[in-house]
Amino acid sequence: MKMIKLSLAALMAVGVGISLNAADKPKVTLKANRTLVFNKVPPKVDSLKDMLTEGMFYGRIRINTFKWDWKEETSKNQDNWAAGFGGSLLYKSAEYKGFSGMAGLYTSQSPWHMDDADVGFIKAGKDTTSRYNVKATGDWGMTVLAQAYMQYRLNKTKVRVGRQIFESFLTKSNDTKMIPNTFEGVTVVSKDLPKTTLKAAYLTKQKLRDHTSFHDVITYNTVDDGYDNTKESWANNDDSAVNRSLSYSNFLAAGMDPNHDLVVLEAANKSIKNLKLKANYTAVPDVVSSATVEAYYTIPAGGLKIIPGVRYMKQFDGGVGDKFAAISTGPVAVANLKGDVTGYTNKYSLDSWLFAARVDIKSNQAWKFRLGYSKIADEADIVAPWRGFPTGGFTRAMAQYNWYANTKTYMIRGDYSFDKAGLVPGLTAMFRYAIQDFDDNKPGVQADTQVIHLDAIQKIKSFPGLEARVRIGLVNGDPQTGTVTKSDPSYNEYRFELNYLF
Repeated sequence: MKMIKLSLAALMAVGVGISLNAADKPKVTLKANRTLVFNKVPPKVDSLKDMLTEGMFYGRIRINTFKWDWKEETSKNQDNWAAGFGGSLLYKSAEYKGFSGMAGLYTSQSPWHMDDADVGFIKAGKDTTSRYNVKATGDWGMTVLAQAYMQYRLNKTKVRVGRQIFESFLTKSNDTKMIPNTFEGVTVVSKDLPKTTLKAAYLTKQKLRDHTSFHDVITYNTVDDGYDNTKESWANNDDSAVNRSLSYSNFLAAGMDPNHDLVVLEAANKSIKNLKLKANYTAVPDVVSSATVEAYYTIPAGGLKIIPGVRYMKQFDGGVGDKFAAISTGPVAVANLKGDVTGYTNKYSLDSWLFAARVDIKSNQAWKFRLGYSKIADEADIVAPWRGFPTGGFTRAMAQYNWYANTKTYMIRGDYSFDKAGLVPGLTAMFRYAIQDFDDNKPGVQADTQVIHLDAIQKIKSFPGLEARVRIGLVNGDPQTGTVTKSDPSYNEYRFELNYLF
């Protein structure tokens, strides 16, 4: 605890000191998805000594608060709130003969919080703390070295080894809370080919946003949690989209190794005018894999751009379905992420597919409009516990998981820049309305919902590096009674966020 308090105090002190010279342009800025853009990077140097002394620090102070209000509280669903105060301090070394390195220390503190016994009720705000640590020790704070890698650069190809952020179709930092989702492994990103980006990764561990240690990339639950020798779902891959049948005990019962690796290959190309193409292959060998293709075409129309886009994803069972079905103590079905496979076509297979389409209309000035659609095959749920969302960019709204089998989603989205319109300096806003049509015959899948999502970001131009963000999610559910009963999933969610970069 002493180290945590000192790290937070040091971070705040550095930020306050830097803010005295706030007129300088920040070394880093934020994208709308909260990922960092490095505006200034260390130089190339001629000695190992200069490699360290000429490096640069990048700081971030952030506050995230959450309020979740269920329409109907139950024994499992209780109104909840959370708050995180902290940030990060990153160090990039200078480059010497192509070699460089980076380390990133992150902290999230929750001095005001719910009772320890209620930590399991926290929804969106759970990533401000580690539920496992709260349960084990009562500690609501997190401090972790989430990034620590060495890099070698040759022309426009970069090879990284160690703890790192790796952005691809299904692997994302998803840095919208306090600490990003990161991985351990080896990655390669190359832009040597004209108008082409190639990515490859071999990832051995993952650290979700609410964890302080790295864990398996797909295995859910553990046998020994480390403090009372019981199963603990919060100690391994407990992502909201994890397939809970792919558990530690089930892998052992099927005679399979519970330790896995993640392989990613991705290519993006812009060689044809106005056409963007992307292909991705992601696999956990012997468990599950997927192949995805995307295409986007820009049609100029006067002062507008019309951009239709499509995505097709095919998911393959890597053999885990057959092996789990043959477990001697009793077959285990894998088709549903949450475990209830009632109503599934083939409950012992992960084979499935996804199709999504959208049309964007962009103004050259201040606004953008999107119409999106997605459909999941009536087969298995899509497996994607790596914080990249299969329907993201098409139909996914804040906090929604709409890639269960036989789900259709329709979305309307509008973006408006009050800044570009000359109305309010630094202000942008976004509105989304989604209709989520889940399978009525699958009790393990939630009831149908309509979602309204409002998002506003205010950059404080008189104080470069400072941003405020408000997010509101209003979910109206359609509960079911009869042959299949589904409870009312309606809730309202409110988020407030502050970021200061220096």
